Amino acid sequence: MANTLGKFLRKIRIDRDELLVDMARKLGVSSAFLSQIENGGKKPPKNWENEFLAKYDLNAEQEQEFRDCVFDATNSKSIDLSPYPQSDRDMMLSFARKLSTIDDEQKKKLMNFFNKI
Repeated sequence: MANTLGKFLRKIRIDRDELLVDMARKLGVSSAFLSQIENGGKKPPKNWENEFLAKYDLNAEQEQEFRDCVFDATNSKSIDLSPYPQSDRDMMLSFARKLSTIDDEQKKKLMNFFNKI
């Protein structure tokens, strides 16, 4: 099943009149590997984010969307979020992205809050 990264990559390809093989060649990966990334079967390589941004001229909004999609793709298999509605998944992933910025006291308050509901 396509993930947000797969949908993003397809949109970029369609907007730029590229085939899967064209994008794969440009990024130095096989078509099969790119297809697996698009379908959620493989995680993108660690250096792939910078590689993609260097090859594709994205505006600021697209770049942020791409970074968010890569984050989702590299972290979504840890917890299966598929049973949840998209709005809940978006909220959980936004929270996960910010978790490292929350101090211990705030985390305790959040845990107390979640334990009460």
